[in-house]
Amino acid sequence: MSDDYLFAGLKVLDVGSWIAGPVAATILADYGADVIKIEIPGDGDPYRQLSATPGTPDADVNYMWQMDGRNKRSLALNLKTPEGMAILKKLVSDCDVYITNQPFPMRRKLGLGYEDLKPLNPSMIFASLTAYGEQGPDSDREGFDLVAYWARTGLMDLVRGPGGPPVQGLPGMGDHPSAVALYASIVTALLKRERTGEGSLVHTSLLANGLWSMACIAQAGFAGGQFDRYRATKAIPQFVTTLYRTSDDRWLQFSMIRGPDDLIQLFDTLGLGSIIRDARFSTPEARLQHGAELVRLVQDVLIMADSDDWLARFNAAGVNANRVGTVEETLDDEMLKLNNMVVAPTDHDMGMPWVVNHPINADNVPQVGPKRAPDVGEHSRQILQSLGYDNAQIDDLLARGVV
Repeated sequence: MSDDYLFAGLKVLDVGSWIAGPVAATILADYGADVIKIEIPGDGDPYRQLSATPGTPDADVNYMWQMDGRNKRSLALNLKTPEGMAILKKLVSDCDVYITNQPFPMRRKLGLGYEDLKPLNPSMIFASLTAYGEQGPDSDREGFDLVAYWARTGLMDLVRGPGGPPVQGLPGMGDHPSAVALYASIVTALLKRERTGEGSLVHTSLLANGLWSMACIAQAGFAGGQFDRYRATKAIPQFVTTLYRTSDDRWLQFSMIRGPDDLIQLFDTLGLGSIIRDARFSTPEARLQHGAELVRLVQDVLIMADSDDWLARFNAAGVNANRVGTVEETLDDEMLKLNNMVVAPTDHDMGMPWVVNHPINADNVPQVGPKRAPDVGEHSRQILQSLGYDNAQIDDLLARGVV
């Protein structure tokens, strides 16, 4: 790896599976770190299979794995064998960062907790990702982001329409932001090590990141806020928070209508200018009390034309309205490419013209272009040779299923 990259020379072990922990390693790899992903021989990380499961978009490319597994090397290693564990410990003794989201019972069984590995490498950064946190009665429990981040925190309960049921989130919706939090923890600890020479245990959880995502509302509870009234208000349709259907079955959003002048301009454009003088709608308090009536009036007008027509009228009138986008439209949004939210791969074998980038940006800090995610154990021989194993020894380890 070129010395031009910030983390060139940084040795990282990705001893995890699925998304949140391993993607923190992906971000380090994007900035030049040498990331070795430790996988089970054979099938490898189960995340490799998610793109092909029912309910995900069909494609000829394993898009999730290529996106999140990029820029790494893969070592297939059976950690249930003494030889496999010996290889891992050799790698640990020389690594800078060790990333894991293995459940605590597995870490204890295998002897792969921080206190187990710290004597091998006291200056190492040990990065732990859990579902529910490092301490407490649920610390041993496993949980995906749809459970720990989305359901357990209450986000699922809060994000729903009036009278509607809670809805499931998207794959990785909590994992990817949690990965950024783990990356931030690692980088903080690397700065500490640079200044003190000391290694660290760093950690975050899906639960913590879900709480952080809903912090504006959750903090109200710690301030003595009344959630019963909040829920009662949310259960009644309100003008600004409602989404409105147009004749082309698209949805308009008016969340940026913030002041009296904006509201008057909107009503005038809808041909409802007179309702601002109606006692039911003339004040914020009245509009809150009669929200359902106002929503019906506005909806009855908006359904009469398509979203393009309405957006043209709103733009001409200076009304800050928004159409709820579709993922297909987002793919063509020029802002994504202009701001490196998606980047072109440097390896044509990825099979995709663009790859979703992580959201961390630092000017004049170059980023490695996306390279094909490795096959299971693709670099096993290469890595073992760097540890001093000869070809005969490696062949023996392969034959016995150690690698």
